[in-house]
Amino acid sequence: MSLGRTIVIGGGAAGLMAAGRAAQRGARVLLLEKMSRTGRKIGISGKGRCNLTNTAALDDFMRRFGKNGRFLRQCFQQFFTEDLIRFFESRNLPLVTERGGRVFPASGRALDVVHVLNNWLQAEGVEVKKTSAVSAILVTQGQVTGVVCNGEKLACAKVILATGGKSYPRTGSTGDGYRLAENLGHTIVPLRPALVPLVSRDPRVHRMAGLELRNVQVRLYLDGKRKGQEFGELSFTGFGLTGPVILTLSSSIVDGLNNGRQVSLSLDLKPALDDKKLDNRLIREFTGRGGEPIGSILRGLLPQQMVPICLESCDIPGDVDTKNFPGKMRRRLVQWLKDLRIDISGYRSFDEAIITAGGVSLKEIDPLTMESKIVKGLYLAGELLDLQADTGGYNLQAAFSTGWLAGSSVS
Repeated sequence: MSLGRTIVIGGGAAGLMAAGRAAQRGARVLLLEKMSRTGRKIGISGKGRCNLTNTAALDDFMRRFGKNGRFLRQCFQQFFTEDLIRFFESRNLPLVTERGGRVFPASGRALDVVHVLNNWLQAEGVEVKKTSAVSAILVTQGQVTGVVCNGEKLACAKVILATGGKSYPRTGSTGDGYRLAENLGHTIVPLRPALVPLVSRDPRVHRMAGLELRNVQVRLYLDGKRKGQEFGELSFTGFGLTGPVILTLSSSIVDGLNNGRQVSLSLDLKPALDDKKLDNRLIREFTGRGGEPIGSILRGLLPQQMVPICLESCDIPGDVDTKNFPGKMRRRLVQWLKDLRIDISGYRSFDEAIITAGGVSLKEIDPLTMESKIVKGLYLAGELLDLQADTGGYNLQAAFSTGWLAGSSVS
């Protein structure tokens, strides 16, 4: 009886969706999760709110994944944003769309997403075994025949491997799937932390720890050449920088650092004003408020925490005569406000990365079915694959979509 069943390895977004979909289409499904409960990473995603997907158009959505995004076209044509929204809302989980097309549960609780998925699996008759770690996938003459779980051989006809990446290992994503896939002959594109905070040795950064900035233009430079820019929010920490803008740029920065390139960021603190307009504003400030301390005037332009750092960086004494503010100092001030340079020396570990870059090579996966081109009866889905995108719900949609397609294909 067990020979004809499908075993899903991993109870995250891709695994839960794959198991439910396979059972919905008539397959007998056993889901094996090594942790004590399913969906742990979903439960902490989006700061506990779970950014499920994004309303961006298909072509824009795929572009967020870089050159590998083309692999998802067939998958997204089967199950995309509208389908995912319909899936949850039809199961009594209202969703809301927020700034940037980001879609969240209206309740603001990521665990509600997990509950919907778990209830769906139960209703479809999926057998779920927790604290069940898989150490090997069994193959005979190029065909899946079973798995080894907690030292026991479990027979099956098909396996969906959806163990996630290496990010947030405390949720169970410790990279087991890469080893399982590699042992079967799959190529693993080198793994790197992605959507990850950055490290800087600049002492000014450490002095600004805890400060959050909005509406900042951040430009990325590799070996002095501009390679990208983002607009939005960032935060200073005790080790460096984080926040949406930083996370979005981090993949290029991680690759740059790993290739030995010099990495720096340029912060434009006043992106709404060009250099001339900013200079004219400073002239008006000094003319209208001349005689006030320079720090007091700058607090109209900067958070208080940045004022002393600005003065030191621009070599402006605190007791400068603001009635007769020197033009040379004013130009240095404009330069600093428009181009605050911060060197980046490293990045944080997988413990703090939102996703994993790299993974199972897409050249070895059939995009029409998610089946392995190397082992018959083996399907792969989710973060395990060499697919990674910006923040904004793109990665979670890809996990759900690849899981849905794999589940559809096994039955």
